[in-house]
Amino acid sequence: MNATRCNAVSVNELSPRCNGYVDLRSYAVVGDGRTVALISHDGSVDWYPIPDLDSAPTFARLLDAEHGGCIELCPDERFEVEREYLSGTNILQTTYTTPSGRVQVTDSLNVGSTGRLPWNELARAVQGLEGTVPMRWRVAPGTMLNTVSPWVDVTAGKPVLRTNQVSVGVCGEHVGESTIEEQQMSGSFRTTPGSQHLLAVVATHGEPLRLPAPREIRKNLDMTRDTWRRWGDLLDYDGPYGEEVQRSALVLKLLSHSPSGSVAAAATTSLPENMAGTKNYDYRFAWIRDATYSLQSLLQLGEQEDVHAQVSWLLRLVRAQVPHLHVLNRLDGEVPEARMEEYDVPGWRGIGPVVAGNEAADQLQLGVYGDVFDVAHRYVAGGNVLDTATARMLADLADAICDVWRRPDSGMWELPEHRHYTSSKMGCWHGLDCAVRLAEDGHISGCVDRWRAEQQRIRTWIDTKCWNPERGAYVWYPGTEELDASVLLHAMTGFDRGPKMESTIAALRQELGRGPLMYRYSGMEAEEGAFVACSFWTVAALTAVGQREQAVELMDRMVELSNDLGLFTEMIDPEDYSFLGNFPQALSHLAVLNAALALRDQDAES
Repeated sequence: MNATRCNAVSVNELSPRCNGYVDLRSYAVVGDGRTVALISHDGSVDWYPIPDLDSAPTFARLLDAEHGGCIELCPDERFEVEREYLSGTNILQTTYTTPSGRVQVTDSLNVGSTGRLPWNELARAVQGLEGTVPMRWRVAPGTMLNTVSPWVDVTAGKPVLRTNQVSVGVCGEHVGESTIEEQQMSGSFRTTPGSQHLLAVVATHGEPLRLPAPREIRKNLDMTRDTWRRWGDLLDYDGPYGEEVQRSALVLKLLSHSPSGSVAAAATTSLPENMAGTKNYDYRFAWIRDATYSLQSLLQLGEQEDVHAQVSWLLRLVRAQVPHLHVLNRLDGEVPEARMEEYDVPGWRGIGPVVAGNEAADQLQLGVYGDVFDVAHRYVAGGNVLDTATARMLADLADAICDVWRRPDSGMWELPEHRHYTSSKMGCWHGLDCAVRLAEDGHISGCVDRWRAEQQRIRTWIDTKCWNPERGAYVWYPGTEELDASVLLHAMTGFDRGPKMESTIAALRQELGRGPLMYRYSGMEAEEGAFVACSFWTVAALTAVGQREQAVELMDRMVELSNDLGLFTEMIDPEDYSFLGNFPQALSHLAVLNAALALRDQDAES
């Protein structure tokens, strides 16, 4: 049943750099559980924050082609590209075919023998396959979004590239003599059949710089490969779309911040949601919503270690914030200020602004209350037990839902207009539904009769105010005929899997759908690309209402729209299938997982 990927754009059809920028489909991602690097099809590392994913980017050509900085490694002649991830890993393998021969580059952000390394180590191993291929490389730190000026510092005869508090060293083996300039290092070499070469970039932040020997870096690369595969072996999945499930799970692992257990919404900031540049946001934060969806998926995949770390992080966070939950947090758990700071750099393809921070930090979003309860319920359903403090906190949170559901909020889409959004009320219903079940199973205690009564009041409110018989759909909010795709999530929570939800799905596909793609809500066609997650939510919703054939057809069409490595951004332009928005996007890959798991579970039931 697995679909064969036939991507809308293959890697060799991608346009070359234009004014220093490449298509967003061009990027692969590697990571080490703390940060990530984005690597284009032409071998340039264009995004690499050090030491953490949410740190200022030392290499940011992605957003500033001239001064952002990059790590280049590629043939010094025209080439064609084939690439893939080593099976079961986040290690990238790229094969270049040139007029002179073939060469293979293996890229890894390394871990060590005991887990995450205390420094950042990007290994780029090169192997000659055929002929004699000229190769060139360059390591050029950038200005950290035009806030600092890098320089080369020769210490004890060793060149160190310094950018603010970041120190960068280049460790090479058979990569030629280094040319040292004021702000960069470069070199060139030639491969022959079977030749082995290594270019490694090692970095620290506010610490002494370790410069490992090449043999140690190669050893770490081998351990990194084994570590990824051991983690993949923890996943228990026997169902359709196994390739897509594995890749999406590995993307979520990349976006996990191992020091805290949080999950970043995306690896980047300021990649535009439209070509006019009016919607550029910073997604290097941990949304409670995304964390709960990640846990839901990992729980269903049987993963235990990351699940426990992420559950613990989430519940500690919620305990500190009850009853007013923050929509998003820093990766270390701190609450950010609700503001955005703009930087004086051009942005990807000149489409600014480039920003840090997110104004949604202090919004009220009622849906997160249901998300927290969903995770707690799924966690104990796996045979686990809540601690006393969490049990008390959940009882208090259920009491809070009984009151707060009556308030207008910003909705899932973080809108400035406070309204009584239908999907927000459905989220509150789901939270109380889980609270009642947790109480009935003896995990928490509290005013259960009140929880049941308010749950029924919420359902009655939705049925009378949010169902529009003329539209044949649950509308976005009372008094409108507009539609919102986030309602689809509540076919999965079980709020409605009957004729009303079936009719709503049809209305959403008719109004918001463009081929396999779907916009978030009414009117978005004029403002942004189609939202990838919405299509995969549709797959899961169709499965929930018994329309399996339509679900499979849509799933097959959607998985073809990833890039050649199975990666998704936040949005896709329905006209030319170009990527838009931050990348890679956790919510898109979470939706892939949920869709595949829904199909798997239906197979198990039938």
